Amino acid sequence: MSGRKLFWAVALLALIGLALVTRWLLHDGLSAGATPSRLESFLARKSRHLSIPFGARDAANPVADSAEVERDARLHFADHCASCHGNDGSGDTPMGRGLYPKPPDLREDRTQKLSDGELFWIIENGVRFTGMPAFGGVARHGNAVDTWKLVHFIRHLPRLTPEERLEMERYNPKGPEDRAEEQKEEEFLKGGTAQPADGAEHHHH
Repeated sequence: MSGRKLFWAVALLALIGLALVTRWLLHDGLSAGATPSRLESFLARKSRHLSIPFGARDAANPVADSAEVERDARLHFADHCASCHGNDGSGDTPMGRGLYPKPPDLREDRTQKLSDGELFWIIENGVRFTGMPAFGGVARHGNAVDTWKLVHFIRHLPRLTPEERLEMERYNPKGPEDRAEEQKEEEFLKGGTAQPADGAEHHHH
């Protein structure tokens, strides 16, 4: 094959490859409601793994585990993480279902087999091209100690109890409607004129 023919053959293969990759990346019109293919999920996990520095992977958790530490982390998770990940770590939430890619189920081996250092690094630095933000340096999120506590809680997620989930629900972020309803109920209980959430009238005697 002549040099010119070889050039055009390689160019054609490159164009076909580019077209296939573009179709793969832009499937469903860039809809965030789409589900990544197995190949895309595999490549994303490999890319995430390679992006974490070796030293970070081997980092040991400096915070000793305890019931108090896990409770702090549980309530922190409920307030900061559960809107996407769910209180149980499943990722099955309205926010989570609308993300591309969907949040991983933190109870499964793909997360649980990560080292403590990898979990810490992901929380602190986030993951590009996903809904996972970098929380490191964000004052509202807390500090590195709070992140290490979250690592303990992620380890505990497969054994989360119904009582713990119920406690977490009280710390989940509330929308304007929820806050307005709570305020009305509080005013009613204090003897105000606001009606309770069910709209029923109550007469004072």
